[in-house]
Amino acid sequence: MKKFYKVVSVVTTAAAGHAIELDGKPIRTPKKTPFVVHSAALAQAIAEEWRCQDEDIRPESMPLLRLANTAIDMVTGQRDAVVDNLAGYGGTDLLCYRAAEPEDLVARQLRDWSPWLDWARDEYGASLKTTDGIVHIAQNPAALTALHGAVDGHDIMELAAMNDLVTIAGSLVLALAVSTGALEVASAWAAVRLENEYQSERWGRDWEADAHAARLQGEFEVAARFLALHRTG
Repeated sequence: MKKFYKVVSVVTTAAAGHAIELDGKPIRTPKKTPFVVHSAALAQAIAEEWRCQDEDIRPESMPLLRLANTAIDMVTGQRDAVVDNLAGYGGTDLLCYRAAEPEDLVARQLRDWSPWLDWARDEYGASLKTTDGIVHIAQNPAALTALHGAVDGHDIMELAAMNDLVTIAGSLVLALAVSTGALEVASAWAAVRLENEYQSERWGRDWEADAHAARLQGEFEVAARFLALHRTG
């Protein structure tokens, strides 16, 4: 699509939200819903995405807008289903599935993953079991209920970002730690990639896989930034 506007502005709505206007006309979501966010910082960041467009509008260069649109158009009408889906990752969390060998990989997982299972236990009362290998382990229903409650405490904007964090990481625990500010984004990503990096050190790098991982890392970082901006107010 060709760029059709010159001036991008952020305006305050009657309900104390923040809308974005292009040449004085408010934007709408893909489903034609009025676009309003409640964080001025997030609105300004999304407005900057619009300002940075050249002759052609490239939706892929506007990830914050995509997440906000997802929250408004998709999460709003099916919030309970989104919460249930994300909470379900607690039953198959990456951090619970460990290597049996070699010893140095086992040690790395113990060092970098176990503290966050301890954190989930202390923060939410969710004690998750671990196992060696990939065979499914049934978690305590009380732990899963506690994690469900933690996810349910997020609003629609937060849930849109959490969806990216959880699905990319394969770990609800790491996503919650990032969401609460307990874990820095870079450290969370290192934990997500721990086994992949170990295998690369051992067998050499796969550049195609690295390129794919870099794309996912970018999406993970955007979701974390979206959360931070939304909460800035």
